[in-house]
Amino acid sequence: MDLRFGDSKPTDEERAAVDALLGPPESSWEGADRSDADLRWARGGREARDRRDQLLPALHALNDRVGWISEGALDYVCRRLTVPPAEAYGVATFYAMFSVRPRPATVLHVCTDLACTAAGASELCAAVEARLGPESGVKVERSPCLGLCERAPACLAIRAGESARPALEDEAVQAEGGSGGAAPGDGKGKGRRGRNTLHATAVCAPATPDRAIAAATPPETAPAEPAPETAVPQTGTPALTLLHRIGTVDPTSLDDYRAHGGYTALRRAFALGPAAVIREVTDAGLVGRGGAAFPTGRKWQATAAQPDHPHYLVCNADESEPGTFKDRVLMEGDPYALVEAMTIAAYATGAHRGYLYLRGEYPRALARLTHAIEQARTRGLLGDDVLGQGYAFDIEIRRGAGAYICGEETALFNSIEGHRGEPRSKPPFPVEKGLFGKPTVENNVETLVNVLPILTMGAEAYAAIGTPTSTGPKLFCVSGSVARPGVYELPFGATLGDVLALAGVRDNLRAVLLGGAAGGFVRPDELDVPLTFEGTREAGTTLGSGVVMAFDDTVPLPRLLLRIAEFFRDESCGQCVPCRVGTVRQEEALHRIADRTGAAAADDIALLREVGRAMRDASICGLGQTAWNAVESAIDRLGAYE
Repeated sequence: MDLRFGDSKPTDEERAAVDALLGPPESSWEGADRSDADLRWARGGREARDRRDQLLPALHALNDRVGWISEGALDYVCRRLTVPPAEAYGVATFYAMFSVRPRPATVLHVCTDLACTAAGASELCAAVEARLGPESGVKVERSPCLGLCERAPACLAIRAGESARPALEDEAVQAEGGSGGAAPGDGKGKGRRGRNTLHATAVCAPATPDRAIAAATPPETAPAEPAPETAVPQTGTPALTLLHRIGTVDPTSLDDYRAHGGYTALRRAFALGPAAVIREVTDAGLVGRGGAAFPTGRKWQATAAQPDHPHYLVCNADESEPGTFKDRVLMEGDPYALVEAMTIAAYATGAHRGYLYLRGEYPRALARLTHAIEQARTRGLLGDDVLGQGYAFDIEIRRGAGAYICGEETALFNSIEGHRGEPRSKPPFPVEKGLFGKPTVENNVETLVNVLPILTMGAEAYAAIGTPTSTGPKLFCVSGSVARPGVYELPFGATLGDVLALAGVRDNLRAVLLGGAAGGFVRPDELDVPLTFEGTREAGTTLGSGVVMAFDDTVPLPRLLLRIAEFFRDESCGQCVPCRVGTVRQEEALHRIADRTGAAAADDIALLREVGRAMRDASICGLGQTAWNAVESAIDRLGAYE
């Protein structure tokens, strides 16, 4: 039996939001006025089912315009797309940024994850909640990582509806340093493919109670604030490979990008041909920078060799690992580089359509990338004839809505297709049956951007950077108890101590978390660990996505471990029992032993080990398999409860 919404009807505003995306309904079966033809046959069912992938954009359209998703609005979306109501409800309730219950138009998301917790996020949230009562028209929500760890604590204000735009746009420009809800390319109303952006955002970081409240309830006119310093402390350093344009090139200017070497790599790719491009990437030794470290050339070759067509390219820009923000910095500071790199990857693998799956918590990156894609399309760098070479390729941005699990590639595919973002069982692998059941190559932002120097400097020169088994430069996200947090670029093989020396680690270092919440802790006497995939494995930890989070002795370790457990409990998709139950049991045990040590905690620590082994061995995807890592390392390496 399917779910039914009874007599709930969409409001005019809700219908307008959906129609702006999908176009007006063509028959009464989709919600239009009844005609004589509608009494004789149903029309549009097959076409509507082919648009199932528009479910997530439609939910965004409602959330942007109204602030929440009512039963009537969801029922209207289901009619337009012929999606069963139970399935649509399951999708709408899957994402943290959506609500199926009434809430104010303005929502203030206050980050309470690791870096922000260490910087006083709990006190910030309590102060904001105490001052913003129900009459303020603002809902305060505790949020997982917002990807602003270098400026912790952080908050994100989102206000729905066009009438709320102007004041909040001004605040967004001030807080973000130049791009808010109506930044270039983020136009109002219905844009290309019916894009609906009737909402405004304001990022506030570092946040104080006064600044957070001002971001959520902006005055009519607000004094301008200086733009925040770049998140790249190495800006201006000549040796940089991936970050050399950030802070020196206007990220909104295509001409400036091309004047600093932009589109040189794509021209060389066309000169080489697809097979030679894949060979260059393979010879360079490039491996995935998202944590799995799978050889990129092998993935591209496997996709290109598939006889089934069409092929798809997916850029995974849903970096949600607590402590990770390198992809955000690349997208905000050098968006054309990602557009060029995606074009090269698509050309090499025979794809003509690319999807960029972007975190919903990254409004500035959305504005920059939307503008960059539109400019590239206008200048013949995307579209039916890229650079006059007879090759067709275009990119569509898909916004996530707050789900860590969608960083897993198959969960991401399900999300784009309009289903719950739950991982798929493998095989078949994405190179055989990925997005829409077709061969798909998926890479994250940092991996793709590395393709540009491979083609401009050559595979041999690129492979000379780093170590023989971990080649090239690597980006590290440094935050926590350091003087200069930000994204650092170093060659593979640099030690943990080298990175912390650049960032200015503070006195009384207690521990360093490598790899984020899914990573592991190391002690202050282990700073000689080489930052390579094999080096960290030998040291009993993981490099992951490049998180380096330092904590001094003022940060209570049990509180951090409890926050990690809460994070995995909230972010588990619930599909498999080991993860769904295990993350809850892990959190319960950590709550019990938070204030106990020694023998009193021994039984719960034994239980944690048993649950952790079960999750690691039996979970479907990496979330459950790694949910125990940080807690285990804190117990074994740091003596967290001794």
